Amino acid sequence: MPRDIVVVPTYNEREMLPLFLDEFARTGGECLIVDDSSPDGTGGLADALARERPWLHVLHRPHKGGLGAAYRAGFAWALERGYERIGQMDCDLSHPPSALAQMHAAVDRGAGLVLGSRYVAGGGTKGWSLARRIISRVGCVTAMRVLGLPYPDLTGGFKLWTADALRVIDVASTVSNGYIFQVESTRRARIAGVRIEQVPFVFVERLHGASKMSPSIAGEGALILWRLRRDGWRPPGRMPAPAGAEPEITRP
Repeated sequence: MPRDIVVVPTYNEREMLPLFLDEFARTGGECLIVDDSSPDGTGGLADALARERPWLHVLHRPHKGGLGAAYRAGFAWALERGYERIGQMDCDLSHPPSALAQMHAAVDRGAGLVLGSRYVAGGGTKGWSLARRIISRVGCVTAMRVLGLPYPDLTGGFKLWTADALRVIDVASTVSNGYIFQVESTRRARIAGVRIEQVPFVFVERLHGASKMSPSIAGEGALILWRLRRDGWRPPGRMPAPAGAEPEITRP
């Protein structure tokens, strides 16, 4: 069986962490918590829980450096240790661990990147206000049109990568630190010829804590989105197509 792990950044998630891990344990996979020195003690709690769970690992960062930086650190940790499938998701249970099985099935079919999507058939959101739904959809549609990408949930953070895909996009050289990291990494995968599939899921609003989105993060996203359109990034090589792979699937 391929070695797989899911990278989960945390910042002030002490209340949600035990609930998340109880759900995640049912997947049978490994989990890496990347904690940015949470003032509420999330990192210390993660260490204590890891002593009882051999499948749980903890990476501590010295300060809050942004979502993109946390993922780069987590991906580097996983790649150095030889994991072959590396997922990413939030700790607040808005991304259901039960959906990981369907995402692994897509990798089995030859995908190098699987996008968990709220905006394909079968996906959706639960517990959101109308205003939040509008803001999310406008942001995703704007990113699609500015960058010419066909994926309707570009800002989502529920993904599964192969190690080869992360290497071919040179994830360590990405520049985004906020939520726009999700757009930047998917765009690089598309340019590099990574086979991308989309899997529907229902995003459920968090039970505890507050969203990490802020005006500064939104501002960074708007600025970097246009910078990405102009940057001309090209990969050092392209992903080889798996033998017998089906064509890329993009569900409307």
